[in-house]
Amino acid sequence: MTDRVPEIEEAMLERVRGLAARDDVARAMTICKEQVAEAMAEQVKIAEIESPTFAEKVRGEAVMELMRSYGLTDVVMDPSGNVVGRRPGTGSGPTLAIAAHLDTVFPAGTDLKVRREGNLYYGPGIGDNASGIRSMLQVLRALEGAGIRTEGDILFVGTVGEEGNGDIRGAKALFDGSRKIDGFMALDMADVNTLQNGATGAHRWRLSIEGEGGHSYLDYGHVPSAIHAMCRAGALIADLDLPETPKTTYTIGTIKGGTTVNTIAAKCSVDVDLRSVDVQELAKLEETVLAAFEKAVELENAHWPKADAAHQLKLVKTQIGNRPAGLRPDNCPAVQAALAAMATMGIEVKQCRPSSTDANMPMSINIPAVCIGTGGVTNLEHSLKEFFDSTDMEKGPQLATLIALALVGIRDEVKAAL
Repeated sequence: MTDRVPEIEEAMLERVRGLAARDDVARAMTICKEQVAEAMAEQVKIAEIESPTFAEKVRGEAVMELMRSYGLTDVVMDPSGNVVGRRPGTGSGPTLAIAAHLDTVFPAGTDLKVRREGNLYYGPGIGDNASGIRSMLQVLRALEGAGIRTEGDILFVGTVGEEGNGDIRGAKALFDGSRKIDGFMALDMADVNTLQNGATGAHRWRLSIEGEGGHSYLDYGHVPSAIHAMCRAGALIADLDLPETPKTTYTIGTIKGGTTVNTIAAKCSVDVDLRSVDVQELAKLEETVLAAFEKAVELENAHWPKADAAHQLKLVKTQIGNRPAGLRPDNCPAVQAALAAMATMGIEVKQCRPSSTDANMPMSINIPAVCIGTGGVTNLEHSLKEFFDSTDMEKGPQLATLIALALVGIRDEVKAAL
């Protein structure tokens, strides 16, 4: 289903069409097309470098070398592990960050060898997100090859910790206040027909119910059960009535506990995922769910009045994820530039919706940001059977190039829109 697509402002559409008509910009777009074979070979090379979340350094170092080889001199690996290369503008313009995440969901030791069948490339992580890194580097090569000098600076960033419990730590580090960044574009997912203009917030908790436990028969009536309390908690939240708009969701994703069939469980823990694009709805849901777990412990303890204080259960709450939420307004320059670039290229907007990506962080602090596709098609992502169709993959970096130039401008000729 297609979400509501904002109307394109005429001024932005004229800006992007004017850029696309320039000889140097047309040359940059042609370079993206001409270098498809080179770019795909690079995508394969990147995909075959192990880069599990929290262990992205080797892939990051490879990307640093590529950035330098394509003309960047100011390239660093920051304390978080992010790889950041600056392509300077005039020095007085805004700064746009173009980012693709370095990490994959696959653990060390996974066979990452890529197999090719025509336009199809099979391998874990070949799309998510080796495709994003490839698209980012192609933008850099296109700008350099066409000799385009921008008014604003462009940061090319390989981020760490985008997947799972990485909790977008790289994006958070990017916006920790140590850098001036005025706009952000994430390159994630292959589909160029999808524009992500909002950030689905995700709060994740590990909730552990802990006690002393005991023998299932001998201690019955004197020892409350951590598993029974957890079952009570699940029952309390099972039928929550949540709004469809803004979409708000929750799930108990994992559950662990107990030791043997004849033991009153001393410990049981769950990981809970809570999501919404609306900050207030997410906070309300979080308060409700955490209160339900507190109530469940209270009910289980009260059910065994003979239990002494030493055997009472307690709830231990540990936040394991905090992806902030946000929604960009229709007139956000990043959203407008993306829509105008898609229209100029004849790319239909099939979906305009929020998601959970590195763009969550800047969106949550009101910095213009979008997430766009990288070109091609990714199938079965996050699985060992993942594969990538390279058909029309040049559209990803072409789209990113147009958006970037609309936002940072061209030196002495086109003013920045950020």
